Amino acid sequence: MHSPIRVATKFIKYYLSSSNGKGHGIHSPFVFDFVINVLNDKRHYAAYEKIENLRHELLQDNSVIEVRDLGAGSIKRSSHLRKISSIARSAAKPGKLAQLLYRIVKYYQPGNIIELGTSLGISSAYLSAGNPASAVTSFEGAPEIARLAKNNFTTLDINNIQLVEGNFDDTLHHELQKMSVVDLAFIDGNHRSEPTLRYFNEFLHKINDESILIFDDIHWSTEMEEAWDIIKNDNSVTLSIDLFFLGIVFFRKDFKVKQDFSIRF
Repeated sequence: MHSPIRVATKFIKYYLSSSNGKGHGIHSPFVFDFVINVLNDKRHYAAYEKIENLRHELLQDNSVIEVRDLGAGSIKRSSHLRKISSIARSAAKPGKLAQLLYRIVKYYQPGNIIELGTSLGISSAYLSAGNPASAVTSFEGAPEIARLAKNNFTTLDINNIQLVEGNFDDTLHHELQKMSVVDLAFIDGNHRSEPTLRYFNEFLHKINDESILIFDDIHWSTEMEEAWDIIKNDNSVTLSIDLFFLGIVFFRKDFKVKQDFSIRF
């Protein structure tokens, strides 16, 4: 169960025990390169302003829509009214994390990108902008939110995102069958252990040595932490990076030993 107090306590522990985020004391050349050129890239890219302007508009939009929760793992399929501004505040990835997604894509240039959990399309837009030549497939369970995301992609003049609507349990496997490889996946659609691990195992059938999987809210709850531990200890994973709000795993076979890093961000 999610508890803000528990998460705050976990964050303090993470902050005190993690590497300082400057690259000092990191003996892995790959991770040092990631910290210097991706994590700590402070440049302000043009894509940031365009997408953040859209976020600002969404935060001011008090229009009300009916949200039917069709996300993966839903026990109850509820229906309720929500303001677009409220969705933008609670569901859209904050700028710091969304812009990190952009930099990861920009630096490593993945071709096939998967996103589980489109929401209003802010993180989708950052993933797309990082490599406009990529093919982004984003999955969203709520029909009205999917409609808004499509409108936002049009507003941003984005044409490399395919939005797949419906329950992930019904759509993910089918879409993965069409792909030869998943170069990068951002898993942000469900904060429970069982579906998170199920998605991870689905992706394992479509990865290669260069693939990157990014998991959102790995310290959200005890069961998400348990899922993260299972994922980073999987035999196929050769490197994990814990940024507290995000967990990143790599599968590169050129690493001589399995490594786990916790880095302040």
